[in-house]
Amino acid sequence: MDWIVAASSVAAVLMGIAALVVRMKAAKKPTSTKKIIMPPLFMSTGALMFLFPMFRVTGLELLEAAAVGCLFSFLLIKTSNFEIRGQDIYLKRSKAFPVILMTLLVVRIVGKLVLSTSIDVGELGGMFFILAFAMILPWRVAMYKKYNVLKRQLPGRAGAITEKTAF
Repeated sequence: MDWIVAASSVAAVLMGIAALVVRMKAAKKPTSTKKIIMPPLFMSTGALMFLFPMFRVTGLELLEAAAVGCLFSFLLIKTSNFEIRGQDIYLKRSKAFPVILMTLLVVRIVGKLVLSTSIDVGELGGMFFILAFAMILPWRVAMYKKYNVLKRQLPGRAGAITEKTAF
């Protein structure tokens, strides 16, 4: 079972690096509602893992994992902001985001190594899925709200404040 923990830790590092690369590329292109909403929707299909008994968690484990995920999401929410450039909305690059993402990854791996000695690997996988989902969902909801505030400010949009209507 040690090889499973090691392999999943390596996979987590690779996924973290991939997330960082995707995030950096995303800052170069305009964002949209679809780009904000789709990741949690796609990730939600992972909940099908709970159909299998080995991944099921207790109520307390679910609450613990969700609480930690929500706490982690605050860091991501604070470092995710948008800006208007021309007629489009872009994700602002944050120097803190890569540091926070890598720190969360290290905390997750250390937590997995510590917890894998007392929690079955399947349950632990379920808990970390819950943690990740409880982290991404509030983050993306907050991003969606921030995005919509700026979207209403875009020139030429209904309700947008323009030079003609401001005075």
